[in-house]
Amino acid sequence: MIDFRYHLVSIVAVFLALAIGIVLGSTELQGTTLDALRGVNDSLTNKLNAAEAQRGGYAQLAGASDAFLRTAEPKLLDAMLTGDRIVLVTEPGSPSSVVNGVKQAAALAGATVTGTVALQPKFNDLSGATQAVLSAINAQMATSVSTTFTPAATSQTANQQNAAQLIASAILNQAADQFGLTTGQAQLVLQAYAQGGFLNDSGAPWNRATLAVIVTPGSVPADGANAPANQVLLAVAEEFATQSAATLVAGSIAGTTPAGSAISVLRNSSVSGQVSTVDNADTTVGQISTMWAFATQLAGGKPKSYGVLGASAVSPAVPLPVPSVTPSVTSTPTQSATGEAKTVGKK
Repeated sequence: MIDFRYHLVSIVAVFLALAIGIVLGSTELQGTTLDALRGVNDSLTNKLNAAEAQRGGYAQLAGASDAFLRTAEPKLLDAMLTGDRIVLVTEPGSPSSVVNGVKQAAALAGATVTGTVALQPKFNDLSGATQAVLSAINAQMATSVSTTFTPAATSQTANQQNAAQLIASAILNQAADQFGLTTGQAQLVLQAYAQGGFLNDSGAPWNRATLAVIVTPGSVPADGANAPANQVLLAVAEEFATQSAATLVAGSIAGTTPAGSAISVLRNSSVSGQVSTVDNADTTVGQISTMWAFATQLAGGKPKSYGVLGASAVSPAVPLPVPSVTPSVTSTPTQSATGEAKTVGKK
C-alpha cells in the first residue's frame, strides 16, 4: 500500500510540474492561478516526502524484525526434526534464496538434506514429441523396478504423474524403516530421467528421505493459472504427498504475489488438502514455518497454507518440543537393612 501511494504521488507531482511549466509559458496566466498551482505542488511534495519517510520507517522495522528472527532461528528450530531426512525438488526458475534458506533451516532443526532433484523445463513440456519420450522412459522404468502406475488425475499430465510416481519411489519413503527400491534401482530411475533431459540431481537423493520440499519458480508463467508448469506441479505434489510422511511446497513472495502463481493455483486445487504450502520461504519467518509445518504434520496435524498471501495462517502454532532421549531420573524412597529410609535413582 505504501509503495503504491508513493508511486501515485510521484506521478501526479511530475505531471503537475509539467502543467506548471506549460502554464508559465502563457502570457495570459493570472497570478492567482499560478499561486494555486504552486500551492498544490507544494502540498503534493510534502505528501511525497511523508510517504518516503513512512516507507523508510516500515523498511527499518521489517529489517529489525528479520534480524531478530535470524538470531532466534537456531533456538526456535533446535532439535525440531532431529534424525529426519529431507529431499529438495526444484522447479525451473526456483529462487536460490528459498533453496539455500530451506537447507539452512533444515540443518538448524537437526534434519539431513539428502540431495536435490532439479526438474528441467522439458519436464513441463506437454507437446506430443516430449510426451512420447517421457512415456517410453516411464514404461521402461516401471518394468525395471516392477511398478504399477496409479490412475492419473488428468490425461493432460498423465505422463508427468507417472514419472513423478517413479521419481518419488526413488527418493522418498513414508517411514524411515520402509522397504523400497534398492539403491541401485533408485539410481537407475534418476539416471534414466536425467539422460532424457527431464531432471538433474545432486547430493545423494537416492538415500531416501521421508520429507520433501518442492520449490516453485520465482516468477509467474506467461500463461498464468493454466500454464503447463502449474498443472504439472499438481501432479508432482500429489504423488510426492502419497509416498512421503509429509510434502511441502515452498515459494517466494515475488513468485506468489501475482495471480496465476504456482502456489495460488495449488491452494485452489484438491491437492491443497495433501500438502502444506509456504509462500514466503525466501524470508527467515517462512523458513522457520517450513520446519514447523513438517513438525506439525509428523505430530499428526493436517497440511495447511502458511505465509502472507492468502494463507490460512502466518505460521503453524509452535510445535511441542521433541522429547529428550536421555532417561529421566526420579527419586523413590526405600528401606535399608536397618529400617532407615534412603533414596535411590530410578530410570
